[in-house]
Amino acid sequence: MISNATFLTSLAKFDPNFEANCAEVAFLGRSNVGKSSLINALCKQKKLAKSSSTPGKTQLINFFEIKCKKNEEEFKIHFIDLPGFGYAKVSKNLKEIWNKNLDEFLKLRTSIKLFLHLIDARHTNLEIDLGVDAYLKSFLRGDQQILKVFTKADKLNQSQKTKLKNDFENSLLISNLNKSGLTLLENIILEKTLGL
Repeated sequence: MISNATFLTSLAKFDPNFEANCAEVAFLGRSNVGKSSLINALCKQKKLAKSSSTPGKTQLINFFEIKCKKNEEEFKIHFIDLPGFGYAKVSKNLKEIWNKNLDEFLKLRTSIKLFLHLIDARHTNLEIDLGVDAYLKSFLRGDQQILKVFTKADKLNQSQKTKLKNDFENSLLISNLNKSGLTLLENIILEKTLGL
């Protein structure tokens, strides 16, 4: 289980000098899907990752060092909070630079073992999410995996949740509000990055 988490650093783009000495988990999704809030919920800290009601607030690639414990043994992984796709009210030129930097980072950062693709449970087939899915699969290596995580599941009724699970096998429904699905997600992250 996650025992401690601290902010590590922020990068504007891929930096070959910032080496990873552990497995990494990348949190992706469109702006306002709840990436920062999910990191805070998993780490049981309210202000670790800065979440905002303003879409596109995260503009840098933020790293967090996550300490995990199992049977008194300690392990370490990194969570990476990425800028959201879409929404951000910035110039077209800046958006192109962002996209180029993100593309380079995701393809060159070989220590990423798990991509968590966060999707709003109420909007499951948006073009932007279909694009992210196809994009990730276009360069996914054999030692990397993608997990679809549907956020804000508390906004759905039971039949909507059942349909979502049937439509997207091997995905996960979570809610930061009522904490549902968080323990399962934590276990999956540790299993896929550390083999625990």
